[in-house]
Amino acid sequence: MSNREEQLQAFGRLLDIMDELREKCPWDRKQTFDSLRQNTIEETYELATAISRHDMNEISKELGDVLLHVVFYAKMGSETGEFDIADVCNRISDKLIFRHPHVYGEAAAQNAEEVSKLWEQVKLKEKGGNKTVLGGIPDSLPSLVKAYRIQDKVANVGFDWEKKEDVWEKVKEEIGEFEAELTSEGMNELTNERMTEEFGDLMFALINAARLYKIKPDNALEQTNLKFIKRFNYIETRAKEMGRELKDMSLDEMEALWQEAKKV
Repeated sequence: MSNREEQLQAFGRLLDIMDELREKCPWDRKQTFDSLRQNTIEETYELATAISRHDMNEISKELGDVLLHVVFYAKMGSETGEFDIADVCNRISDKLIFRHPHVYGEAAAQNAEEVSKLWEQVKLKEKGGNKTVLGGIPDSLPSLVKAYRIQDKVANVGFDWEKKEDVWEKVKEEIGEFEAELTSEGMNELTNERMTEEFGDLMFALINAARLYKIKPDNALEQTNLKFIKRFNYIETRAKEMGRELKDMSLDEMEALWQEAKKV
């Protein structure tokens, strides 16, 4: 592990490299905020994948890629004289101090839940900050994450279930309403629209249940995705070892291999 001086030297080296690339590399010189946006999104998802797999070496690598984008945007900002990396660092430092009055001020917070509630109050008071409780939620957040953030934010101002167990009645209610749409007569565009709406309500209720039980639904779903991929890859590999094609196998045969995969 490096000390603070070595860390600052490493960061300075990155800034120097960025300056040189922006001057001498045709590709780097050509980039704009808009051209880098999609790459930034992809790098963030790659970091999220590494975190899901708890691969520390890969996390370190992907953090570097994300940091490069931060430095890149700051460099382009400095070229127009609007902001530079010092502004970026100082703004986040100022924000951290302002949003932690229980550390840098006289407010009190004894646990993480109290800190979360304090944050929502502070954000509403922050100059240039959120004007409404839900104002700080980015439109571009993935829907699953956005639903969790919506519920978390309103809960921090008291809009929540009195007992977490009560949420299951809401889940059952939403399942019933979705099933009612499934059994409605005929299938047309309006029916499908109502089914979509009711399924969304059901997902929203399940995400709310996850929040109440301290489960991050996005993490939970990604764990299931990875587990499914691993098991299905096992089925595919075993089928090839048996000289079979999946498309020619019966569902019962694939189910037998699935049960094998669960034991691996």
